[in-house]
Amino acid sequence: MKFTCVLCVAILIALGICGGVYALSGFNLLYLLCFRSTVVYRCVLSVGGVCALFNIYSLIVFKPFRGLK
Repeated sequence: MKFTCVLCVAILIALGICGGVYALSGFNLLYLLCFRSTVVYRCVLSVGGVCALFNIYSLIVFKPFRGLK
């Protein structure tokens, strides 16, 4: 479970960096990394959505910040 959470966070960070490059420069880095394939581009974005949902789920179920007060 811990490996999955770390992997999901890493994917979301990578997507965030690509989104930041696109927002600041107008160059779609993620589309270039997907070899200019729309199908692969959409698949990567859907994996990012699933990663975000899994991170929300893990925060609700496992309560990692319960001991911090």
